Amino acid sequence: MGILNIFNSNDNDNQANSLDQGLAKTKENLFKRLSRAVAGKSKVDDEVLDELEETLVSADVGVETTLKIIDRIQKRAASDKYLNTAELNNILKSEILSLLAENYQNNQENIENQQKPYVIMVVGVNGVGKTTTIGKLAFMFKNRGKKVLLGAADTFRAAAVDQLTIWAERVDVPIVKQQMGADPAAVAFDTLNSAVANSIDVVIIDTAGRLHNKVNLMNELSKIRRVMQKVIPDAPHEVLLVLDGSTGQNAFAQAREFTTATQVNAIALTKLDGTAKGGVVLGISDQFKIPVKYIGVGEKLSDLQIFDRNQFVESLFRNV
Repeated sequence: MGILNIFNSNDNDNQANSLDQGLAKTKENLFKRLSRAVAGKSKVDDEVLDELEETLVSADVGVETTLKIIDRIQKRAASDKYLNTAELNNILKSEILSLLAENYQNNQENIENQQKPYVIMVVGVNGVGKTTTIGKLAFMFKNRGKKVLLGAADTFRAAAVDQLTIWAERVDVPIVKQQMGADPAAVAFDTLNSAVANSIDVVIIDTAGRLHNKVNLMNELSKIRRVMQKVIPDAPHEVLLVLDGSTGQNAFAQAREFTTATQVNAIALTKLDGTAKGGVVLGISDQFKIPVKYIGVGEKLSDLQIFDRNQFVESLFRNV
């Protein structure tokens, strides 16, 4: 079974329930305002579009992506009319799904073709839930029969190594670590050597959340990549950027910084359950053309989910 084919049909109901609960605040924010915008209206007019624009921006969809959605709805409204909120909801749902489909990249095939071990390098600033995401990923893979190894390459903070060690013990997976101040690239090198020697399926490497400046960050991440490639030439197979979905525009700024610093090819958006700004999923996907691969919708180990655009949109519009 491939790495991404890890959910069986018995998990679907639990995932859907967790997703519904995790998006509850975003849904309430979006559709309460949308209902007010269309009250008493019989067609899409400028007032409705202005209110919809403000609503999407408030959900942190982002101005650029919001304007793209509004433009599409405006073009449809020129020929179509709606009589109630449900019909506008259907138009909005269709346009959001279409936008996500355009920006979606299915890299499952690439993953399926990789030989073991599959190496994930995790990047992101401190405080976004990076260590927790690593722990939940380890749990996810281990729970589906994969042998997982963690590498504690964020050696600039003693707390980072300690926190990752706690997660390794909690999930019961091995970890490679050194003392604070050790060379992060050396930790990554040792981790990959151990992974090869022990037939590990998935390696997850933690990295520093922030160094003294962007140049240092870029240099450090590049060095880690080069050193890993001495062991596994095409590593890392995935550079996963972890962003806190509740921080809104700060998440966009962090995405710009890290996509400049390294070759990010996947994004995990955490803490969507604690915010009304779940629209950040749409904006990040649209503006950076990097697939949102995982979303965090709760505190339980199982609340880190592989992002499914159809499931996400269905949940967002369910029972409205």
